[in-house]
Amino acid sequence: MPAAPGGPRLLLRRLREAMAEPVGPQARLDRIVVLIASNMVAEVCSVYVLRDDGNLELFATEGLNREAVHLTTMRAGEGLVGLIAATAEPLSLSDAQSHPAFSYRPETGEEVYHAFLGVPLLRAGNTLGVLVVQNRTYRVYSEEEIEALQTTAMVLAEMIASGELQALSPGTVSASRRALSQGGVALADGVGLGHVVLHEPRIVVRNLIAENVEREATRLDTAIAEVRAAIDDLVERGDVAGAGEHREVLETVRMFAHDQGWLRRMREAVLSGLTAEAAVERVQSDNRARMLRQSDPYLRERLHDLDDLANRLLRQLVGRPTVGPDAMPENAILVARSMGPAALLDYDRARLRGVVLEEGGPTSHIAIVARALGIPAVGEVANATALVETGDAIIVDGGTGEIQIRPGPEIEAAYAEKARLRARRQEQYRSLRDVPAVTRDGVAVGLQLNAGLIVDLSHLNETGAEGVGLFRTELQFMVAERMPTAAEQQVLYEAVFDAVGDLPVTIRTLDIGGDKVLPYMKALEEENPALGWRAIRIGLDRPGLLRMQLRALLKAARGRPLKIMFPMVATVEEFVQARAIVEREKAHLTRHGHPLPVDCRLGVMVEVPSLLFQMDEIAAEADFLSVGSNDLMQFLFAVDRENRQVANRFDPLSAAALRAFRLIAERAGAAGTPATVCGEIGGRPLEAMALIGLGFRALSMSPASIGPVKAMVLGLDAGAVSAFLERELARTRDGASLRPALAAFAEEHGVPV
Repeated sequence: MPAAPGGPRLLLRRLREAMAEPVGPQARLDRIVVLIASNMVAEVCSVYVLRDDGNLELFATEGLNREAVHLTTMRAGEGLVGLIAATAEPLSLSDAQSHPAFSYRPETGEEVYHAFLGVPLLRAGNTLGVLVVQNRTYRVYSEEEIEALQTTAMVLAEMIASGELQALSPGTVSASRRALSQGGVALADGVGLGHVVLHEPRIVVRNLIAENVEREATRLDTAIAEVRAAIDDLVERGDVAGAGEHREVLETVRMFAHDQGWLRRMREAVLSGLTAEAAVERVQSDNRARMLRQSDPYLRERLHDLDDLANRLLRQLVGRPTVGPDAMPENAILVARSMGPAALLDYDRARLRGVVLEEGGPTSHIAIVARALGIPAVGEVANATALVETGDAIIVDGGTGEIQIRPGPEIEAAYAEKARLRARRQEQYRSLRDVPAVTRDGVAVGLQLNAGLIVDLSHLNETGAEGVGLFRTELQFMVAERMPTAAEQQVLYEAVFDAVGDLPVTIRTLDIGGDKVLPYMKALEEENPALGWRAIRIGLDRPGLLRMQLRALLKAARGRPLKIMFPMVATVEEFVQARAIVEREKAHLTRHGHPLPVDCRLGVMVEVPSLLFQMDEIAAEADFLSVGSNDLMQFLFAVDRENRQVANRFDPLSAAALRAFRLIAERAGAAGTPATVCGEIGGRPLEAMALIGLGFRALSMSPASIGPVKAMVLGLDAGAVSAFLERELARTRDGASLRPALAAFAEEHGVPV
């Protein structure tokens, strides 16, 4: 039995008229199911809406018993309708009652109907409900009819997403507006309550139904050609600096842009009566729904590429080829698939209350910047950008790695109280600002800041930090669109020295390579980039780059003390070579009459395990040492810290790790060489307590950690924890973690950790 003459185009026109009628939502929905049944020559048309409790509710029907409306419900996965909601796939049956998932509902009167066609109501890949047509006869629905019903379903999905149907059933909220709790990875501590701002907002398609199908088909073809040309241009340029994508990602997107199946489905959607924008939206929503249900991580990852392509095409169609930060509400929570530090810095930080990312781990560049700015952040939240819309209420807990989307009043009140308690604790920490960090038995511990931006340095005064133990120079390179000149670098370093005043600052030379690829430099294909060509290795192999930075530092520090630290040093010889370059640059500046720093000290970042077996030699050669615990732990335990499957397989408070830290502290002390810990563990009170017990007397950390660590120091007896650790390490032979024992020690001695 074919669809009625006029097909989907006529139906879409009638639906548009029905949507514009000045009637209530139930009357409008009742009118719509009648129109669909008539057009499809179906004896039954029913709409089921997914409620906030996860159940599907019959909202309107033509052909079934009207008394069943708002009474018939089923779980997702239950019955044929529940199966469609769970799989997000159309289901066409000539004899529905013979299907194993068929669920008989006597109140509906549907036992006389055999033929069944159901399609999911999808929006941005999320299932909002199910649309069903039925016939008494044993018939097979054609591909054209399935396509027509899917097109119609898109219009209904927008009606549901608008919230118009919410009043029809008490306690019912459409799936797209449901409260959600999602877990991720904690990136930057703090609690932020606010409203969603999408970093690259999804184009909201308002005009769904085409006035002129031929014109829409032409618009689609033109936009596809333009997007293809733009992608080809980015790939062929080779630098892809403007967009920031890696070349292989663009190659994948280009492949999808030429996929004939994808193009055919969009053209068919246009020919069914949709606008070009609605066709792109419908096809991508189908793709998203299907791929989100895949268990294969490779296939799920391809979803990002398809999303990227669909968004490019939508922006081309609506005349918005580029997307930048929009006007923000007072309490903005930024939600993005991924973003770099430059993009984050484009936003008004006075209005930004939190960041949520689908990608990005604790040691990513965006996480470093978020911590520096004091912005709560959570990463690795699956499908985050599709779960929210601009303006949604959202809560970010950067301590636990959880987010609450469209939270209810009770949850919002609980987090508001948590934020108030945290604010009170921060006020208590601020009261310690001018109190020296000295233990109860009189041991002074230097607490310094990790920084990478000028804005970080304002925290020196706020926290009472004794200086900057690590200034990361690579952030200036990462946020720039091209390599900073020597003059530009000098301006930054002069600003750093001016900001710190008389306080000491340790500046680390450029630490790039590995996961830190500059957008304007060609990425080097390496099997294991973390162990590859990076940091000091690049500097020694490309001495012009290192010399330019060292010259800028020496000129900026004229008349002041200067401390330079070299990262990723694996042998004493590498440090000796780097020191020789510094001496040549000093001699060059002297010959040309440039004043030098009053004192120039050169240090090594201890993060490669090979240095553990050269400690006496490196401590004798270097003026100071600084332990980069993030990489040291990664290399020591052969664990990729960005890999969630293995990142928790070691503990920095294990006996093996603590013995490595003790070795560094002891050998540095024997040589009279100052040693600091500047990795993440120095900012955690329990780990910091252990480091003090091992002999470290200087720690560098994020600004938010200064207060909690100082409170711990003030309540600590350094001698007692040293003796405790000596006993525990002597009797622990299996490499087990000392974390429980250290926590018990802290509790017993009243140390706030």
